[in-house]
Amino acid sequence: MTIPNILSIIRIILSPVFIIFFLKDDPFSRRISLLIFFIAVLTDWYDGWHARKYKSITNFGIFIDPLADKVLTSFAFYLFYLLGFMPLWMLVIIVLRDIVVTFIRSYDEYKGLIMKTSFIAKTKTFIQMTYLFAILSLLVLITYPIGDSNIQAINDFIFKSQINYYLLVLVTLLTLYTGIDYLLKKQYIPKNEIN
Repeated sequence: MTIPNILSIIRIILSPVFIIFFLKDDPFSRRISLLIFFIAVLTDWYDGWHARKYKSITNFGIFIDPLADKVLTSFAFYLFYLLGFMPLWMLVIIVLRDIVVTFIRSYDEYKGLIMKTSFIAKTKTFIQMTYLFAILSLLVLITYPIGDSNIQAINDFIFKSQINYYLLVLVTLLTLYTGIDYLLKKQYIPKNEIN
């Protein structure tokens, strides 16, 4: 098994570990959870870089890398739903889109066709990860003694502000769009580009 594939599997394993640590009722565990999430995001960047640099692109890697991204983001968005600031309909759209795309990719792979990840889908993943890391960082920041007014301001932004709500709407609609784009514009990787 290649290093990028191992890193993708590690990312899947870290996803539930991150949410378990976050949901523990103590500040230190929340800080550890952010570190776990950050390590998981780093594996996503590194496995892609390694696969391209050393030309270790495999059928399994093409499948497992985006699946690992979907697992990590789904766990994080599920956490946001549990915390009460992400509506259920957004969570359902994001997770359902990922299940459908994964099913289609798996079926195509069964037929010997490897679906290419589009630029817009990669952009969607980058935006999702950036948003998730930013909000998680704020949620961890309030575990430090930064002053009651600052803690209240962060809580208001995350849980009550229209800005954060519309950021979530944007992420959800972009995720939905990329799912529709997959269905309408399937692009496949030529077999000579796969090891």
